[in-house]
Amino acid sequence: MKLMITAKGDKLESTVDERYGRGECFIIYDTDSGEFEAIRNPFLNNQGGVGVSTAQFSVEKKVDAIISGSYGPNALEILRAAQLELYKAQPGTVKENIELFKEGKLERF
Repeated sequence: MKLMITAKGDKLESTVDERYGRGECFIIYDTDSGEFEAIRNPFLNNQGGVGVSTAQFSVEKKVDAIISGSYGPNALEILRAAQLELYKAQPGTVKENIELFKEGKLERF
Protein backbone atom coordinates (compact mmCIF):
# COMPACT_ATOMS: atom_id res chain seq x y z
CA MET A 1 0.00 0.00 0.00
CA LYS A 2 1.22 3.48 -0.85
CA LEU A 3 0.78 6.15 1.85
CA MET A 4 1.20 9.91 1.51
CA ILE A 5 2.00 11.76 4.74
CA THR A 6 2.31 15.54 5.00
CA ALA A 7 5.55 16.46 6.76
CA LYS A 8 7.67 19.40 7.91
CA GLY A 9 10.78 17.84 6.41
CA ASP A 10 12.00 15.13 4.09
CA LYS A 11 12.78 12.34 6.57
CA LEU A 12 10.72 9.72 8.38
CA GLU A 13 11.80 11.43 11.62
CA SER A 14 10.26 14.73 10.44
CA THR A 15 7.24 16.08 12.27
CA VAL A 16 3.88 15.57 10.59
CA ASP A 17 2.56 18.78 9.02
CA GLU A 18 -1.04 19.37 10.06
CA ARG A 19 -1.80 21.15 6.78
CA TYR A 20 -2.66 19.04 3.75
CA GLY A 21 -2.52 21.56 0.87
CA ARG A 22 0.10 23.78 2.48
CA GLY A 23 2.18 20.97 3.91
CA GLU A 24 5.89 21.61 3.44
CA CYS A 25 6.72 18.16 2.15
CA PHE A 26 5.03 14.92 1.12
CA ILE A 27 6.46 11.58 2.19
CA ILE A 28 5.29 8.74 -0.02
CA TYR A 29 5.83 5.48 1.85
CA ASP A 30 5.41 1.93 0.57
CA THR A 31 4.13 -0.24 3.43
CA ASP A 32 5.26 -3.44 1.66
CA SER A 33 8.89 -2.50 0.98
CA GLY A 34 9.44 0.20 3.62
CA GLU A 35 10.91 2.48 0.94
CA PHE A 36 9.95 6.12 0.80
CA GLU A 37 10.28 9.19 -1.37
CA ALA A 38 10.19 12.79 -0.11
CA ILE A 39 8.77 15.47 -2.39
CA ARG A 40 8.78 19.20 -1.60
CA ASN A 41 5.28 20.61 -2.05
CA PRO A 42 5.37 22.18 -5.54
CA PHE A 43 2.23 24.22 -4.76
CA LEU A 44 3.28 25.66 -1.41
CA ASN A 45 3.72 29.23 -2.64
CA ASN A 46 0.72 29.34 -4.96
CA GLN A 47 -1.81 32.08 -4.19
CA GLY A 48 -4.94 29.94 -4.41
CA GLY A 49 -6.26 26.53 -5.36
CA VAL A 50 -3.51 24.81 -3.39
CA GLY A 51 -5.80 22.14 -1.92
CA VAL A 52 -7.18 21.22 -5.33
CA SER A 53 -3.69 21.10 -6.90
CA THR A 54 -2.39 18.97 -4.04
CA ALA A 55 -5.36 16.61 -4.29
CA GLN A 56 -4.81 16.17 -8.03
CA PHE A 57 -1.10 15.57 -7.32
CA SER A 58 -2.02 12.89 -4.78
CA VAL A 59 -4.24 11.13 -7.30
CA GLU A 60 -1.51 11.32 -9.97
CA LYS A 61 0.98 9.74 -7.54
CA LYS A 62 -1.42 6.79 -7.22
CA VAL A 63 -1.36 6.74 -3.42
CA ASP A 64 -3.90 4.55 -1.63
CA ALA A 65 -4.18 6.56 1.58
CA ILE A 66 -3.24 9.97 2.99
CA ILE A 67 -2.32 10.91 6.55
CA SER A 68 -2.61 14.60 7.39
CA GLY A 69 -4.06 16.87 10.04
CA SER A 70 -6.74 18.65 8.06
CA TYR A 71 -8.19 18.72 4.56
CA GLY A 72 -9.97 21.62 2.87
CA PRO A 73 -13.46 21.08 1.41
CA ASN A 74 -12.35 21.34 -2.24
CA ALA A 75 -9.51 18.89 -1.73
CA LEU A 76 -11.82 16.52 0.14
CA GLU A 77 -14.22 16.43 -2.79
CA ILE A 78 -11.45 15.32 -5.17
CA LEU A 79 -9.89 12.85 -2.74
CA ARG A 80 -13.21 11.22 -1.93
CA ALA A 81 -14.15 11.02 -5.62
CA ALA A 82 -10.85 9.20 -6.19
CA GLN A 83 -11.78 6.86 -3.30
CA LEU A 84 -8.57 7.49 -1.37
CA GLU A 85 -8.51 6.51 2.29
CA LEU A 86 -8.02 9.58 4.49
CA TYR A 87 -6.64 9.47 8.03
CA LYS A 88 -6.22 12.10 10.74
CA ALA A 89 -2.57 12.43 11.75
CA GLN A 90 -1.57 12.31 15.40
CA PRO A 91 1.01 14.75 16.79
CA GLY A 92 4.48 13.28 16.29
CA THR A 93 6.74 12.13 13.51
CA VAL A 94 5.97 10.62 10.14
CA LYS A 95 7.46 7.33 11.34
CA GLU A 96 5.24 7.28 14.43
CA ASN A 97 2.15 7.89 12.30
CA ILE A 98 3.12 5.10 9.91
CA GLU A 99 3.37 2.74 12.88
CA LEU A 100 -0.04 3.88 14.17
CA PHE A 101 -1.47 3.29 10.69
CA LYS A 102 -0.02 -0.23 10.55
CA GLU A 103 -1.50 -0.96 13.98
CA GLY A 104 -4.91 0.34 12.86
CA LYS A 105 -4.82 3.12 15.45
CA LEU A 106 -5.36 6.15 13.19
CA GLU A 107 -8.83 7.62 12.93
CA ARG A 108 -10.33 7.75 9.44
CA PHE A 109 -11.30 11.21 8.28
